[in-house]
Amino acid sequence: METRQLEYFVAVAEELSFTRAAQRMFAVQSTVSAAVRALETELGTRLFDRSTRRVALSPAGAAFLPEAKSAIEALERARATVQEASEGLRGSLRIGTLTSIGGVDLPALLGAFHRRYPLVDIHVTVSITGSTGLAGEVRQGRLDAALVGLPETDLAGLDVLRVDTRPFVVVLPADHRLAARRAVRLADLAGESFIDTPRGFGNRVAMDRAFDAAGVPRRVTVEVADLRTVPGYVRAGLGLAVVPDLPAPDEPDLTVRPLAGAGLDWPLNLVTAGAKRPSRALRTLLDLIESARES
Repeated sequence: METRQLEYFVAVAEELSFTRAAQRMFAVQSTVSAAVRALETELGTRLFDRSTRRVALSPAGAAFLPEAKSAIEALERARATVQEASEGLRGSLRIGTLTSIGGVDLPALLGAFHRRYPLVDIHVTVSITGSTGLAGEVRQGRLDAALVGLPETDLAGLDVLRVDTRPFVVVLPADHRLAARRAVRLADLAGESFIDTPRGFGNRVAMDRAFDAAGVPRRVTVEVADLRTVPGYVRAGLGLAVVPDLPAPDEPDLTVRPLAGAGLDWPLNLVTAGAKRPSRALRTLLDLIESARES
């Protein structure tokens, strides 16, 4: 049984597609298919139920998947230990992040980490499904860690490090009827149109729940993935926004007011897989982030 066979099997199991698995592994599809068939022959059982339209794990494949992942991780740890003993810290880190974050300067932290440990390969990515997607990628082992804007109650199965907490604010045109208020309540926003992030993004999850709990209907007319673009849509008169109070440039034609009485904050959490022992590279990065948070 070869390590590459296990890696191809895990890729197919997670993608449920030989084509996508081959693309992910930078291999041709025939190579992936042949490796999986060889693994099935060696194990004496089918790992996948194949049809012309879909690929699904067989019961044996579902049972084998966590064992295959554990075997790959054990081999990677062993290889890294030997290499680090002779060459210094190395390995790879797959980090997920949001397009707009506060409380931690991730580029600066990763830059400092890279200068100190240049043999560690770093890959940073975002998810089109926001914090929910990033948390899922960590659970599935596709990411080693991710910064997400979800509360701990939504992060079952993950280890959570709180990085920052931000209040929500209301962004509205300077001439809006609510601009003269010192603070704005959810009930004051009934009947307004809203600019927000798509469903699955942490701040959208929090606001949908808050408006539902308050019994205030809400109509989101503009959905954008980057919070930094929200002010432009508010300025254009397309709606209001209730967003985390993140650092932003002054907007003279807009008014920002605290969201009062909601008892809501936007959490920024760093999550890692709860059932998986972090690699030395990941543990070192986590220690660096904790030090930066406490300083």
